[in-house]
Formats: sequence, structure tokens, C-alpha cells
Amino acid sequence: MSTTRRRAAVLGSPIAHSLSPVLHRAAYAELGLAHWSYDRFEVDEAGLPGFVAELDPSWAGLSLTMPLKRAIIPLLDSITDTAASVEAVNTVVLTEDGRRVGDNTDIPGMIAALRERGVDKVETAAVLGAGATASSALAALSRICTGPVTAYVRSAARAAEMRGWGERLGVEVHIADWAEAAVALRAPLVIATTPAGTTDALAAEVPESPGTLFDVLYEPWPTVLAAGWSARGGAVVGGLDLLVHQAVLQVEQMTGLAPAPLDVMRAAGVRALEER
Repeated sequence: MSTTRRRAAVLGSPIAHSLSPVLHRAAYAELGLAHWSYDRFEVDEAGLPGFVAELDPSWAGLSLTMPLKRAIIPLLDSITDTAASVEAVNTVVLTEDGRRVGDNTDIPGMIAALRERGVDKVETAAVLGAGATASSALAALSRICTGPVTAYVRSAARAAEMRGWGERLGVEVHIADWAEAAVALRAPLVIATTPAGTTDALAAEVPESPGTLFDVLYEPWPTVLAAGWSARGGAVVGGLDLLVHQAVLQVEQMTGLAPAPLDVMRAAGVRALEER
């Protein structure tokens, strides 16, 4: 195995609280990759082209968070079909021949996190919110949901966006007003993609026998809704599950080693959150 120094990092703004370095470094340690490093850099859209232009052959890959998932695309040589489906790249692999290849591991990461909880197929689902994460949720649902998806949104503009993503991804999307969001909780799978605090009021509306809740937040955790869901006996998938599963795929793509150590990475993430 080569011991040439290899570098990777997560870019975004703000970036100080990213758990990605914790997860990737834990993987490198478990895999014996002492010559690999993983850092974080505060980079906004204006600074991204300059950062990418300075990458030398020691760089193996980049993780991208907001607001860079779309801004990176024009700077790449190619992107995968998965990334193209939602016009968002969260992973860049720098190949030996100098090419920059973009992918999206959020989508298969969502699917893997759900599968870990025994959710392989559902007949219908509900999505709370309509931002960038909601489009990834629809892309994941296009692979596991056999029927319609209802999106609960706050504005006509967001409704139009979700309809557009549904058409593009081949998902039958129904639109409902956020005021009716309590109805969403009756779906066999509910994916909450909204900012912290947005769904707190819904915790009192969790039904007696809930299905599965996928709440993409990981801090603070559990969310009020996730805690209420668990109290009712429902299965809960959290944001740390998503973060770890998408990071596993990033480690495998960047290092060429598989499988990445999922359990080790998750444990490192849990410890880091407990120490905050």
C-alpha cells in the first residue's frame, strides 16, 4: 500500500461545526491510513473556484456542504447520474489522471440509513419541507416508494419546486399546506427536512402506532418530534445515521477501500456530539 501523503477535506460556509472530519478521520485510523488527512475549510461560493484551482496531486477528494453543492458543478469534469438527478454534488473524487468527478452520496446514504431500520419499500410517504434536502429525499423515495409522496410546504413557490422535482425524478408528488402537517404523521414513512424547531409543535400529534420517522437533523438530538415519535413506539432514523452512511460512501470512493468501518464512524460521531 502506498504511503504517499493523501489529503481530503470538507468545504462549506459555515463549516466550524461539521462532523465530517471526525467521521473520516475515524475511518482512516481504522483502515490504517496514517498518511491520510481530512480537514475542514471555510469556503463560500466566491472562494470555491480559487480553492479548487489550487488542488495538487496529493488531494484525493472533497466533501461539499451548503452553499457549495451546486456551485461546484461547473468546476468538475463530470458528475454521476445520481448527482445530476438533483443538480447537487456533495462528493468530489480526484482521479489519478487529474479528473474531478462529482457524485451525491446523500441519496444512497438516505436509502442505506432506512434499510438499516428495515425500510426497503413503502407504498406512500410524506415529506415535511421543500428545501435542498427535500429534493434528495424525493430522489431516495423514487427508488423505494411505490406510490405517491405528499409534500407539506409553506408557499406556492415551494409547492412548484416540489412538483418540478417530482416530475424530474418520476415521483407522483401531491402538495399539502403546512397547516395540515399533522396529517403527514399518519404516513408509513415521514421524512422531516426542516430546520431545528420547525416540527416541534407536531410532537403532540404523533399517532398511536406511528410508522417510521426520518428526521435529518442531528443537533440538537433527539428533536422534539423524534422524542415524541419514539415515545409512541415508532422507528426513528436520525440525521447522524444519514451523515454516517453518506460519509461511508465518501470514504470508499476517495480511498478505494471497502467496506468503510460504519460502526467505528458512527461511534466517533456519537462521542463528538456528546462532547459538545
